[in-house]
Amino acid sequence: MKELKEFIRDIPDFPKKGIVFKDITPLIGNGAGYQRAINTLAERYKNKKIDKVVSVEARGFLFGAPLAYKLSAGVIPVRKPGKLPFHTNRIDYELEYGTDSLNIHQDAIKKGEKVLIVDDLLATGGTINAVSKLVEQLEGEIVELAFLIELSFLNGRDKLKRYPVFSLITF
Repeated sequence: MKELKEFIRDIPDFPKKGIVFKDITPLIGNGAGYQRAINTLAERYKNKKIDKVVSVEARGFLFGAPLAYKLSAGVIPVRKPGKLPFHTNRIDYELEYGTDSLNIHQDAIKKGEKVLIVDDLLATGGTINAVSKLVEQLEGEIVELAFLIELSFLNGRDKLKRYPVFSLITF
């Protein structure tokens, strides 16, 4: 995925000093590059009989929704508190630089449904570990965790050992 990697821009000291943010906006702003990323992911999962694609607010939605469409699966948003209108399950978790909470609708996934969890970036694994727990609470079967980018030097896979993990681009 070298050609996709070229679309990722480094932003030093964002959101705070010492962090190099991986900016995906050049990739999603390039029609052919964005299409290649989505099509590559869709090809990987086309025969996995995915029922639901779970994606995380907000950049994860950019990959989860088109991927769900291509897989003829439902798309499930995981959002910050106060953003989902129905009954939700909530989980609190730690980030690389703070704490946060996420919610999922309680009726979003039926027991035994095959779930693909998608996000733009795997850093330390805290966010996707929390999302995985929300999916497990609803008794979904997690097929894989998929990412556009993985920052391998942060060892996020260590928190996710109980699941298969796939990343299109690794730094």
